[in-house]
Amino acid sequence: MAYLFQPYQIKDMTLRNRIVMSPMCMYSADEAGRVQDWHLVHYATRAVGGVGLILLEATAVEPRGRISDYDLGIWSDDHLPGLEKLVRLIHAHGAKIGIQLAHAGRKGKLKRDKIVAPSAIRFDDSFDVPEALSEEGIRQVVQAFCDGARRALAVGMDVIEIHAAHGYLLNQFLSPITNRRTDAYGGSFEGRTRLLRDVIRAVREVWPEEKPLFLRLSCEDYVEGGLTLDDHVEIARMAKAEGVDLIDCSSGGIVPKAPAKVGPGYQVPFAERIRREVGIATGAVGLLTLPEQGEEILLNGRADLVFLGRELLRNPYWPLQAARKLGVEVDYWPVQYSRAR
Repeated sequence: MAYLFQPYQIKDMTLRNRIVMSPMCMYSADEAGRVQDWHLVHYATRAVGGVGLILLEATAVEPRGRISDYDLGIWSDDHLPGLEKLVRLIHAHGAKIGIQLAHAGRKGKLKRDKIVAPSAIRFDDSFDVPEALSEEGIRQVVQAFCDGARRALAVGMDVIEIHAAHGYLLNQFLSPITNRRTDAYGGSFEGRTRLLRDVIRAVREVWPEEKPLFLRLSCEDYVEGGLTLDDHVEIARMAKAEGVDLIDCSSGGIVPKAPAKVGPGYQVPFAERIRREVGIATGAVGLLTLPEQGEEILLNGRADLVFLGRELLRNPYWPLQAARKLGVEVDYWPVQYSRAR
């Protein structure tokens, strides 16, 4: 069987294949952060289409942690009925489901809530100047991630991904570009990684050991003085020691500057090196569109899972079509669509 369609087990979660739907913001919740009909249709369609694991979009652990006023939230028990319905739908169609716990930090554009960051440095002129978090504010953030994890467990999520990438709050604490603090949460590598360690530990306190915990990292800041892949190898080592099971390897977002060159698979080397040097499972993401790309990545041990983003927006049935292209018979083709098989 093609590598892309081999089952994959990590902790107590067994995926039917190695295809993961990458978290992608929909900006379609109501202003209270609740699931809407759009989410039910959008995510369930990808499960019907054969994805192995669906990771929900960045879901805010507190109101001031949203990217927009229309992000999904998990800061209140009011969010649980909608999230629980999503879990039931995805499971009913054979896929696993996870949630990306997130905090936007200085990259939030909100009508009412004051945005926060490690230091009072705005992202660009179109964003407000954030308020630098006090140590009490930092403790509130850690507790919010913990409470979000507890709610994710309550609704039956299979996996949690902590979002520490793309220039959002945890990434802001990691990078010297955005973290100018002089207290215990800034300065040295130890200081700048402290919040991430605190969050991982707090999540692991309530998220069972047998359930997998993912971490998304931006493995390159693409700016002078920022973090590099070398730094993220060390961050991944720290995360593994704290109980993270897989690193989802992305890049960029700490400043409003795109990488100079992008192309198919341009982020795969990040996943490959972290997997090899840290000895942790990784996910490869970034302009992956062809089944043959996924096969090459898995065949050559460059990553353990293949994360697809925009390609699954364009084509929710990509996994079924990829199976046909690779000559693989899968038993999760929807019986309702059998005449099209």
